[in-house]
Amino acid sequence: MRGWHYIVWAGWSLAASPAAAQSAAPPVATFDHVAYSGTPDAESLAAGPAEFANPVLPGFQPDPSIVRVGDDYYLVNSTFSWFPGLPVYHSRDLVHWRQIGNAIDRPNQLTIGKIGVTRGLFAPALSHHGGRFYIVNTCIECGGNFIITADNAAGPWSDPHWLDFGGIDPSLFVDDDGRAWIAYNDAPPRPPEYDGHRALWLQQIDLAAMKMAPTRTLLVDKGVRAAGKPVWAEGPHIYKVGQYYYLTAAEGGTADQHSQTIYRADRVTGPYRSGPNNPILTQRDLPDGRPWPVQATGHADFVQIADGSWWAVFLATRPYAGQQTNLGRETFLLPVQWTDGWPLILPSATAIAPTGKRPPLPAFEGDTLDQWRDDFDAPRLALDWMMLRTPHDRAWWSLSNGKGTLQLTARPVAAGSLGQPSFVGKRLRHHDAVFETRVAFAPAAIGDRAGLLALTDENHFLFFGRERLAGGDAIVLRRRGTATEPADGVVVNQIAFGDRSPMAIDLQIRLNRDKAVVRWRPAVAGTWQTLTADADASVLATVGAGLFTGAVIGPHAARAEARP
Repeated sequence: MRGWHYIVWAGWSLAASPAAAQSAAPPVATFDHVAYSGTPDAESLAAGPAEFANPVLPGFQPDPSIVRVGDDYYLVNSTFSWFPGLPVYHSRDLVHWRQIGNAIDRPNQLTIGKIGVTRGLFAPALSHHGGRFYIVNTCIECGGNFIITADNAAGPWSDPHWLDFGGIDPSLFVDDDGRAWIAYNDAPPRPPEYDGHRALWLQQIDLAAMKMAPTRTLLVDKGVRAAGKPVWAEGPHIYKVGQYYYLTAAEGGTADQHSQTIYRADRVTGPYRSGPNNPILTQRDLPDGRPWPVQATGHADFVQIADGSWWAVFLATRPYAGQQTNLGRETFLLPVQWTDGWPLILPSATAIAPTGKRPPLPAFEGDTLDQWRDDFDAPRLALDWMMLRTPHDRAWWSLSNGKGTLQLTARPVAAGSLGQPSFVGKRLRHHDAVFETRVAFAPAAIGDRAGLLALTDENHFLFFGRERLAGGDAIVLRRRGTATEPADGVVVNQIAFGDRSPMAIDLQIRLNRDKAVVRWRPAVAGTWQTLTADADASVLATVGAGLFTGAVIGPHAARAEARP
């Protein structure tokens, strides 16, 4: 197959002809590498040899679900409209995690089309029964509820089996008698009495036929204290411990009022009684201005380890001001204490500490998250690179075999559109972090651009790179902060770049909470030049995107005629 480029990623591939890959129009941006360096919080660096630091999966890692299989632990997170979706992680110590796959990694599994970044794949629930792994999930505005299976957590995962029930946040529970049930959040049995009035339901499923039973059982209406009008009971999980069935669920909405609750019953179908110490996890009862604040705790899942102790993974945020964080909702870990037959993650008015005692498990080597560099010399993109929406058109990016470059075609798809821009990115993992790349690009028309894109959703992003403007080529910083601004953002800073050749340049963006420093230089013997030292990076704060996602950063290219 000499003379052909192979685009390979996550188990599927496409052969692109040399003519397609090397066409002069539209222009192609060639990225030599991307490097990342993050500085952990000082409080996290204080962890001793027998301690671990939270979060255990930093950055955009919401809605964790965990399962133990022997000495191995597996975890999945939500990805919304990013592809590949539902990353699968493996650990043996609960602290260090290694990504081993993506459960949604083939374009023909499902289609995430022209929908917002905060739609798509919500709250997966991972389980293991009879030698098989299961993920139950909801695809918002892209199909509804489904279940996928795999013999190996790394994949391949099956195509979705679409399930006939409403609501979101389904999770699977298989009882001792072999009967399988799905618990989920849906509308209440009567018209809602207020905004956020939800209910938790249970419905049997035939796992052999992948069919739901025709009737369902109401488990919880409203929440723990119905008279107080609790909102957004969701993310339910059921466990059987001893003689009791335990139902845990989030409540309060996934912001600063978020919490985790617990119920117990003698039968899987209930009735369920609220625990004596609800909520069993929250940070909403703590004062503002405390050191190392953590917010939005909830959406927990439990796991029991070999020594009999229990642990919980859950989502939380680390805001730098108010509810502002560019990192999104992250995965945290805490032990679960049992008293008089009831679990408790944290007593009320107890702040989450940045460090804690490690689980009594052997050390495990996870992914390196503080520093990495990708020279694109592998035959496929690494598992943690993502793009927006399902890539049915696979001809806009390629890995040049043997040359160690990533090539992106500048297409007329804006970063703020509901299409699929020429963009691949990785999660921002630290409040203070530097992304750097080298790119060669020769714009052909006004508006052609290539560089680094930092994106939280379609209405909140920064772009930094080379662009052809009406007055000539320039190094520019673009910003979009509202849906009313152009889909490719507005230029907020620029400096002339006179050379129109495809000369390689280095680009560097340092994000430090609400500020960004952007610098560039010619790639050969160049001196760093600062375009701006105090760009407003709060545009990336995920509170502007409903706190669902987190910033994702990486190479991007686009054309002049981009439209929403």
